[in-house]
This record gives sequence, structure tokens and C-alpha cells, in this order.
Amino acid sequence: MSVLISLALIFTQLSLLAFGGGNTILPEMQRQVVDVHHWMSAETFSALFALGQAAPGPNMMIVTLVGWHVAGWQGAIVTSIAKFGPSTIVTILALSAWDRFRHKPWRRLVQVALAPVTAGLFLASGFIITEASVHTWWLGTITLICAILAVKTRIHPLWLLLGGSLAGLTGIGQ
Repeated sequence: MSVLISLALIFTQLSLLAFGGGNTILPEMQRQVVDVHHWMSAETFSALFALGQAAPGPNMMIVTLVGWHVAGWQGAIVTSIAKFGPSTIVTILALSAWDRFRHKPWRRLVQVALAPVTAGLFLASGFIITEASVHTWWLGTITLICAILAVKTRIHPLWLLLGGSLAGLTGIGQ
């Protein structure tokens, strides 16, 4: 099977699994491209994720970056269409149905029940990225401090990214 077909199949499946936002599929995306197909290392995946998050535009830029890393421009186009096409169609259909049932009492229960699922998937994504990026106690400390500051303060994430990068560049503790 060609690499482009494999990318299309993987990212179409991920598109349909991206429940609660794109970051919820990061663990499976990483497993597929790193562990199953060996297209890149966990460190490369983590670096592409960081680049995708730092770049302006959609927060799922990693999809295009993974495709580009694996198969050049063709891979970038294939992964982008495969990831965003199916989920867009499903979203349009689901919103139509969701609007139709807006006054039903069970709709609120479904919304409440889905919140912990989404939170769990999001936390799993963070764990996968952290695990691939943190190799020393110093990097773990930087990560922990940035995470606490992100949750407990109103500091803009770009300042945390800059501060974490500068702290990592110092190499203290390595």
C-alpha cells in the first residue's frame, strides 16, 4: 500500500474519531505515525506538534506538518483533506440533527456526559506530548511550571512558550 493511501486511511479514521476537538486524537495520531508506521520518532512528532501550536492558523496544523514530513506536499494535501473533510461533513449533519432536538430534555444530559470524555481525551493528548518531550528532570520542571502557570494565571500562552523555550535553552540541569 502506498504511503499516500496509508496517510489518507489513517487521517480519515482520525477525523471521525476527533470527538471533543482535534487534540483528542493526538495519542492515536502519534501511535500511528511513530509506533505503527515508524515514519518519525516521538521527538519529531512532539517538535511538529510544538511548531503547529506556535504557528498562526488552525491549532491542528500538526496534521499538515505530519503529512509534509512523511510525503512532502502531496502528503500535506492528503492528510489535510482526509482529516478535515469527513469531520466537517459529520459536523454539518450532526448540527442539523442537534438543532432539531434542542428542546428535548435528554440533550442536556448528553452534553453533560460528554464533557468528562472530552476532558479525558484532551489530558491523554497532553500526556503523550509531554512523555515524548520530557527527557530530563529540568525539562520536566519547566513543563510543570508552564502547566501550572497556564492553569492558574492569565498569562498568554505565547509568553509561556517563550519563557519555557528560554529556560530550556539555558541547559541548566542537563
